[in-house]
Amino acid sequence: MKSYKARGVVLHTLKYGDSSMVVYLLTDVGGRRSYMVQGVRSTRGRGSKLALFQPMFAVEFEGLESPRRQMDSFREIRSGAVLRSVPFDVRKSTIALFMAEVLYRLVRESEPNGPLFDFVWGSVGALDAMEEGVANFHLWFLANLSRFLGFYPGNAYTAGAFFDIREGLYTKTPPPHAGYMSGEHARTLDDFIRCDVRCLGEIGLNRRQRVGFLDALLVYYGYHLDAIRAVQSVKILQEVF
Repeated sequence: MKSYKARGVVLHTLKYGDSSMVVYLLTDVGGRRSYMVQGVRSTRGRGSKLALFQPMFAVEFEGLESPRRQMDSFREIRSGAVLRSVPFDVRKSTIALFMAEVLYRLVRESEPNGPLFDFVWGSVGALDAMEEGVANFHLWFLANLSRFLGFYPGNAYTAGAFFDIREGLYTKTPPPHAGYMSGEHARTLDDFIRCDVRCLGEIGLNRRQRVGFLDALLVYYGYHLDAIRAVQSVKILQEVF
C-alpha cells in the first residue's frame, strides 16, 4: 500500500463494530477523506488514540492508501497542535462542534484545497488562543468561510447598504425580493469580514443581535448550499450564545 504524510482536522466520527470507527478529516493532501481506525475503542493497546478524534482536533499522520478499499487507514497519527482551552471551555468546544459539523456537511470534495485547509487549520489555533470575543467566533468563521465556498460578497460595503443574498452584493436600496440582509446585518457582515480574528472582542453584539445575525447567515448559506439546513448543532450554539 502507498503511504503519504499529511495534516488533517477532525470533522466527524462513526462507530464501526465493537472497537473500530470511521474518521472523516479535512486534509491538506486530499480535501475531505475518510479513514478506518481499527481497535481504537479497545481497552487494550490503542485506546488512548480515541482522544485525538474530537471535533476540530488538528492531527498529523502517515496515511495508507488501499486500492481495494474506499477508505484509507493510518500507519501513524499524532496531535498536530496542543489545544490548551478548546477541550475544557464549554463555549469553545460548542463552537468547535459547530465548525466541524458545518465543514462535514458542506465540504465534499476529495481534491486538495490549500486556501480552505489553511483557513480551517488556522481557525483552530485562533479559537484555542482567544481570550476575548469568543461569543463572536462562530459568526466570524461563517462569514469568512464563504470566501472558500464560492459565495463571498462580491463588492465593497458602503454605509447604509443592504446585502442581496441571491447576488452576493451590497446594494444601496433593498432588492426587489425577500432574499436580503437588513442594513444592520449587512453592516455586521462587513465588520466580521474586515475584522482580524484577534480583535473579535471589539465587535459589540448582544445576545439578540448575535442570534439574529446567525439566522441571517444561515439564510445566506442556505440559498447557496442547501446542506446547511442539516446542521443540528445550531440549536446548541444558540443556547450557549
